[in-house]
Amino acid sequence: MSTENKAQDPLEFMRSMWSKMGFSLPGMVTPTLDVDELDKRIADMKAVENWLKMNLNSLQMATQGLEMQRATIATMQAMSKIASEGGTPAEGQAAQPNPFASGMWPWNLMQQATEAKAAATPAPTAPAAPAKGKPKESK
Repeated sequence: MSTENKAQDPLEFMRSMWSKMGFSLPGMVTPTLDVDELDKRIADMKAVENWLKMNLNSLQMATQGLEMQRATIATMQAMSKIASEGGTPAEGQAAQPNPFASGMWPWNLMQQATEAKAAATPAPTAPAAPAKGKPKESK
């Protein structure tokens, strides 16, 4: 009869499974009442948490670095392609907008301002000679 009772007790079933593996039940199944042991476990868990956070940050930085490297290479390839084609699209292809136009707006704005200033400024002329017969007024 005692063997039937053991088979129905879930905790006893777990104990028998763990004992067959060669080690005792984990601490989560049999909690401890020792405060020092709990402090030690908390410190261990926090150390593991910090280690995982550090690895996550390293992984994120590596991923970001690879993304930046990919963007740089793609940009350089696009610039090389545009330069090798002479700035014109190949036959049968529609003209694509300049991928660098949006990033060049400050340069374009300065160029337009310089051109507008040059157009608004009259060309320098020779100084006019004072008219004879009229004395200059003095203040």
